[in-house]
Amino acid sequence: MFNKMSSDGYKTAMEGIKIKTVAHGEKTLMAEFHMTRGADLPEHSHPHEQTGYLISGKLVLIIDKKRHMVEPGDTWCISGDIPHSAEILENSVVVEVFSPVREDFLAK
Repeated sequence: MFNKMSSDGYKTAMEGIKIKTVAHGEKTLMAEFHMTRGADLPEHSHPHEQTGYLISGKLVLIIDKKRHMVEPGDTWCISGDIPHSAEILENSVVVEVFSPVREDFLAK
C-alpha cells in the first residue's frame, strides 16, 4: 500500500479530535490524529498495542494512571488492554501504529 499525503479523509472521532487512517497492512494500521487544544481523550482501553509519536504540539498522556508530559519527538508504546487517556495542551498532530489492525479505523 502506498498513499500520497492529502488533507482529505479526516473523520471526527470526538469533539476536538480528528483521525485519518494513512496506511494499513495485514498486521498493522497507522493513523494520524489532529487534536485541538483543550480537548480531552477520555480514559479507554482496547486489545491493540499502540505505538505513538508526537509530530507537533503538546499533551499529557496518562498511561495506567501515570502522567507523561509529551512534546514533539517524544514516543510511547501502550500494551493492549492498558487504560490510557490524554489532555491536549496545544493543537497537536500525533501518528500512531496499532497492532493488530483496528478494524474500526478502516474505511467502510
